[in-house]
Amino acid sequence: MSTIVTVADSAHFLALVPRLLGFTPTESLVVVPMHRGRSLGALRIDLPPTGTPLDAVASTVVGMLCRVSGADGFTAVVYTAASAHPDLPGADLAEALERSAGACGLGVVDVLTVAGTGWGSHYDDRLPDGGRPLAALERHLPPVDGDQHGGATLPAVEPAAVAGVGAALLSLEAALAVLCGIPAVDGSPDRIDPAALEAGCALDDLPGLYEDCLTWDAATLDPMRAAVIAWCLARPSLRDVGLVQWASDRAGGDTALDAQRRWEDGEEYPPDLASVMWGESDRPDPVRLEAALELVRNVAARTPEPQRAGALATAAWLAWSLGRSTHGDRYAAAALRIEPEHGLAEIVRSFVAHAHLPDWAFRR
Repeated sequence: MSTIVTVADSAHFLALVPRLLGFTPTESLVVVPMHRGRSLGALRIDLPPTGTPLDAVASTVVGMLCRVSGADGFTAVVYTAASAHPDLPGADLAEALERSAGACGLGVVDVLTVAGTGWGSHYDDRLPDGGRPLAALERHLPPVDGDQHGGATLPAVEPAAVAGVGAALLSLEAALAVLCGIPAVDGSPDRIDPAALEAGCALDDLPGLYEDCLTWDAATLDPMRAAVIAWCLARPSLRDVGLVQWASDRAGGDTALDAQRRWEDGEEYPPDLASVMWGESDRPDPVRLEAALELVRNVAARTPEPQRAGALATAAWLAWSLGRSTHGDRYAAAALRIEPEHGLAEIVRSFVAHAHLPDWAFRR
């Protein structure tokens, strides 16, 4: 059921925008698509650097709004720490948005700026010099803590926990050398840990493992559980099965695993499965994606840095799939610092750089 909140004025609207996003944006442009006066969510992008052609930026933003089902107009808000003296920042961007919206047949409800010293509407002919006082916004609702970067830091983990996962990875490698003939890395222990043998056997049912791990307590992962997921996510063929499954269901994982095996035998990879990776499939269950992201973030935090790139890149894709491109870009950049040519991390960074969002982000 939709929640309908009637907005009394612009100040009340601006107090609600951070609640639509879940954070208070900084140095950002936020656009709220509308249908018959009702909001259809919110979209945030970084403010363009000085000197950027604003018509190109506006065209990209309005193009994304045109993809929102049912949108017939929008309200835009510029958030910046710049001073509102003598004039509101963002006037040039407001004009560029108007031009692009007019060309696409979208209505512009309002364009506002929340600056460091005041706020106001670019359509307000009675706006005082320096804008209206910021305290007027806080009278409606208390401010939301954190900006768009909040929550992207990996969970804090003790060094002993990281060392434990490192040792578990060595044990798992040794077990897989015995079970499957997979060559073990140098330094693998001579004795095979029974827990590593059990974890290695779990790989016989990879979709079962990926489904079960969504129910694990991500904050209290034991070293072997973290190690087996980190090992899988470091291998693109296994990682992609997990991404497809987490974005669909257990049956989707079975199908993806079978498709991966057929592809390795020379068959074409099914386009409908590949489309999931590009964000062009049916809308995933966000609860599943959230659970997967929380698990993978904790796995990345516990994995020794040289072996962490796979988990970081996976977290990048999951964050992007949930509409958190800022977080996704941060995880992808961290993965590329470890593996400069990591394929999935490069793809996610390209998505973010080109303002490419999953298609399901535009469907209610």
